[in-house]
Amino acid sequence: MKITQFANPELLWLLTVLLPMVALYVWRERKGAAAVRISSVTPLVGAVRGVRYWARHLPFVLRCGAVALLVVALARPQSTEQGSSTTTQGIDIVLTMDVSTSMLARDFRPDRITAARDVAARFVADRRNDRIGIVVFAGESFTQSPLTTDQGTLQTLLGQIRTGMIEDGTAIGNGLATAVNRLRESDAKSKVVILLTDGVNNAGQVSPATAADIAASYGIRVYTIGVGSRGTAPYPAQDVWGNIHYVPMPVEIDEEILTEIASRTGGEYFRATDETVLSQIYDQINAMEKSRVETDEYTTYTELAGHYMLWAFALLVVEFLVRFLWLRRLP
Repeated sequence: MKITQFANPELLWLLTVLLPMVALYVWRERKGAAAVRISSVTPLVGAVRGVRYWARHLPFVLRCGAVALLVVALARPQSTEQGSSTTTQGIDIVLTMDVSTSMLARDFRPDRITAARDVAARFVADRRNDRIGIVVFAGESFTQSPLTTDQGTLQTLLGQIRTGMIEDGTAIGNGLATAVNRLRESDAKSKVVILLTDGVNNAGQVSPATAADIAASYGIRVYTIGVGSRGTAPYPAQDVWGNIHYVPMPVEIDEEILTEIASRTGGEYFRATDETVLSQIYDQINAMEKSRVETDEYTTYTELAGHYMLWAFALLVVEFLVRFLWLRRLP
């Protein structure tokens, strides 16, 4: 286990106690003290010095090791582990998209609904921390996807959006009311509806103003987007033989009601005149509605003193065994 710091590093100075211990031991060894008196050492001169002769120093070495380990333990060695925890507070967003026949107009490439769908898909891909739902409307409205963080499901359901899914018309109030219904029980601190349409409210049972008031009562912010070039645009028309061709028709968007919806809910109204501007609008909304990410840094300390005290005790036990069992002296 690697030591990264000491809680009491000043106590490491106690390691200097080893110096007088070693000095005293060397002095005593040089002074010598015979345990048995003999008349002459001549017979011992040239005698082979065995393992036990050199091992006589082992108990002292073991004791010094034990003292050193105890000092290190007193200094409280620690290992540290750095880490962080991230808390993400996402936003609940419902994309509410007009799928009326007029969304096939070709003032966008290739048409309004395809451009709106592609830009929305990129927006969704950038919001991985948020729950996102999809509502579509024309003469009536329904939920294409409930709130979810499943990117794969959202992208698949977005790709399935097309005109003709429901009765034709433009029920802006119904579309907004359905989106609000998806968000009213949300516990997210920030709830947002992005409502995209290219026409004037002409259907539905709920007026846009009423839906806006309901949204405001639930603290839901609504960003509205009017899609369509200014002047005229090529709209699809069917002739008597059933063939589709495009004829220039005036672009009519109820910007007044869309502005009012945004104003009543604390949102903002945008006008998208082409696919580039529409993409910029989604980028702007993306920047305004940022998820909150909090990162907490932490350090975990593991005390290692117990390990060193255990090793010191083990050395003292070994010293005892060596001194009094293997190197036992004569009385």
